[in-house]
Amino acid sequence: MHRQTHRVTITLDDETFAFLNNVASNNHSAYINQLLKQEHKNFLQTALRKVNQEEAEDTSYQEELQAWDSTLSDGLIND
Repeated sequence: MHRQTHRVTITLDDETFAFLNNVASNNHSAYINQLLKQEHKNFLQTALRKVNQEEAEDTSYQEELQAWDSTLSDGLIND
């Protein structure tokens, strides 16, 4: 699968630019791309934890789940 790439222009202060040069060698794009992918993953994990926490605290939803859980042993075979 070929992924489309995009060019962006960013502005960095001297200290940040020096750090980028130290850690990314000659491939700034790959390093920044990897950082952003990790940040995206962190963002999604945080959102998922928040939703799971809200779900766990929702008593009416938990009661509904218990009602549906009782159907798990209804004798029907799942293929």
